[in-house]
Amino acid sequence: MARGNRLFVGGRLRQLRIDQRMDQAAMARVLGISVSYLSQLEHDDRPLTAKVKAALAAAYPVDWAAFDDREGEQLLGAFAHALAQPDVAGAPLEAERIEKLHLHFPEFAARYVDLHRAFRQTNERLNMVEEAIANDMTAQARMPWEMVRDWFHDTGNYVHALDCVAEELRAEIAPADRLSEADMAEALMRGHGVSLVVDESRSRLLRHYDAHSRRLFINAAAPPESRRFLIAHQLMRLAAADIMVDIVRAAALPLPGADRLLEVGLANYAAGALMMPYAAFRTAARAMRHDIDRLARQFGVSFEQACHRLSTLQRPGMRGIPFFFCRVDMAGNITKRHSATRLQFARFGGACPLWIVHEAVAIPDRILTQLGETPDGVRYVSMAKGLVKPSGSYARAPRRYAVALGCEAEHAANFIYADGMQLADEAGATPIGVTCRLCPRQGCDQRAFPPTDRPIRVDPDNRDVVPYSID
Repeated sequence: MARGNRLFVGGRLRQLRIDQRMDQAAMARVLGISVSYLSQLEHDDRPLTAKVKAALAAAYPVDWAAFDDREGEQLLGAFAHALAQPDVAGAPLEAERIEKLHLHFPEFAARYVDLHRAFRQTNERLNMVEEAIANDMTAQARMPWEMVRDWFHDTGNYVHALDCVAEELRAEIAPADRLSEADMAEALMRGHGVSLVVDESRSRLLRHYDAHSRRLFINAAAPPESRRFLIAHQLMRLAAADIMVDIVRAAALPLPGADRLLEVGLANYAAGALMMPYAAFRTAARAMRHDIDRLARQFGVSFEQACHRLSTLQRPGMRGIPFFFCRVDMAGNITKRHSATRLQFARFGGACPLWIVHEAVAIPDRILTQLGETPDGVRYVSMAKGLVKPSGSYARAPRRYAVALGCEAEHAANFIYADGMQLADEAGATPIGVTCRLCPRQGCDQRAFPPTDRPIRVDPDNRDVVPYSID
């Protein structure tokens, strides 16, 4: 609650401490204040100071974003976050000086935040170009599906218009957590005159929509979670058709076929938003500390669908934990990827061979966890699980792949898969990279290729595991 320019957040601060499973002494240590001072804050006897705001934003960035929805406070948080990034040279400013700069020069603060965001996006695009060159590719050689993938990346993997439509439609169809086939079949018929047919034939198609007869055929061999998702896909294609047309037109993807692929991607996004409505799913995820199996059961979705949805929770003012998410096949190809963290996946080729997701592919239905550290010193907690998607026929091999979900270690308290990890142990993290062609690490036994921006040395008289060293 704000009184004048002062901010009192006692109830929220106390709830945050409870959510973090901390007593007052533990949180006081994290914030660098005394226990008595924290008690006064929790009882609204004192307002937040710039120093405490900065400590809260640093220790609990996701939770702090929801403490005060005033535009000025949101800008202050973004300004402080941008100034604190490791890619900004120089000694860090004190919290009081940051707040004074924001207070006296708000236009400058807003411009700085925009410039920093542009700087990070430019660096990501530069990495993409370097990576393409390293793989003997050019930006013009991108395939249509790569253009669509990059479009979702540039939007932050969050499409506000579709999320809102899906949330409204879901409230009309069924307010409960689980959305059944019957619920959606009724919505299709009532809203669009489309009848649902569960296809018992041997067709290879998972979904077929006959616009002439107004019938939607769903393959009976598909798992229940997949059937529900396929129905939700068609329902949202019809319910949000105009919005999708506008988005595709505005995207103006130049390659033939890219517009249709984007349309399919948008419908898949909307289907996930319908089955896992934003506010309800975010609330449940935080309460369960992002336990994927529990979320999947509560909302009646697959493990992969729940993971993917967590990576889309990027609504301004209601953000979830910034996650990275990917899907890897048996050959190591990354077939889905998105990252709201500083870890950015290789656009071309495979991922770091030291990453736990590769082991998970070979061990279906078992969750593996890993604490990894990238060359820039940032640590990540990740979870990976191998999955088998049945084909419904002995004549067709099932699809095997693994999904991975992870976040920066600063969010470990809210990520159940980090429990038991030695987060503070200097030697406790696996040294991972993005891809070998861009990784500067020396002495990696799993290196497949040398980095493209550094010379190598070969000694004919000596042989290590890797037959060259990097300068």
